[in-house]
Amino acid sequence: MINGGVMKTALLCSGQGSQYVGMMKDLFDNSNIAKEIIQKADEILDFSLSEICFNGPMDVLKQTRFTQPAIFLHSAVLYELLKDKLAFDAVAGHSVGEYAALYIAGVIEFEDAIRLVSLRGQLMYSAGEELPGTMFAVLNLDDDKVIEVCNKLNQNDNDSVVVAANFNSPGQVVVSGSRDYLRNNINAFKEAGAKLVKELVVSGAFHSPLMKPAQLELEKAINTIEFKNAKVPVYSNVYAKPLTNADEIKNALIAQLTAPVLWTQSLRQMFDDGITRFVELGPGQVLQGLVKRTLENVEILGYDKFDDLQK
Repeated sequence: MINGGVMKTALLCSGQGSQYVGMMKDLFDNSNIAKEIIQKADEILDFSLSEICFNGPMDVLKQTRFTQPAIFLHSAVLYELLKDKLAFDAVAGHSVGEYAALYIAGVIEFEDAIRLVSLRGQLMYSAGEELPGTMFAVLNLDDDKVIEVCNKLNQNDNDSVVVAANFNSPGQVVVSGSRDYLRNNINAFKEAGAKLVKELVVSGAFHSPLMKPAQLELEKAINTIEFKNAKVPVYSNVYAKPLTNADEIKNALIAQLTAPVLWTQSLRQMFDDGITRFVELGPGQVLQGLVKRTLENVEILGYDKFDDLQK
């Protein structure tokens, strides 16, 4: 439901890392609409994603080829359950969450979206096997300083790569790069003043040039799908600005795999554009926390479980 109210609202779709065993189970058990959509996803994917979401184990669910469609599906199901009562003016999604945002904005169809997300997960996993990479969260270091350290580390003789991959909130940036080189040089961020550096459990250097093999294959798949103009502005990870044109959105989605997620910048742009209410759809509360750390004087809420639907 598109909003016509005074307080402008953005729907935010969760990203990777917020998955948990048991996700969507209560939605499936309590709602026929949810049950239908989840069963449809299993049919499209030709494997039981629901079984992995409901029962795990976590070691399987956290594999990116399963995590990505699981998180997309969770956001999509919540949207279908809430769409008649939830008014909104814009959408955004963190990394893989952008696909759910595009589905909500009417840019891509459900079946195309979940197939793309599943393929994206497989391709990113394969790219990580081909070009081993990792990611580290860098805390309490200014964005500019993080970029400066990355630039220094990129001046090497062995083609190793280190880039800022996710600007999540002020003082929380994720860097991505060549696995052994980044592990061996991670102290450079501490020396620059970072309070903490922590390696993330990932299967590759996401949002870095090391994802190029995945990007080339994903681009082919994206180009076979019909993209429509968005019904509401989609704040793009790549540009941190609102897009509605189908071709612009498509190009941004292709670029997204090797480009940084400008989440902090996107939130600030939304706020500058008059959005003061942020509603997360998906597992966990990660994005709600990022909004809280980035913006003041805004309303924040989220939907994850069936009980949340009564809010």
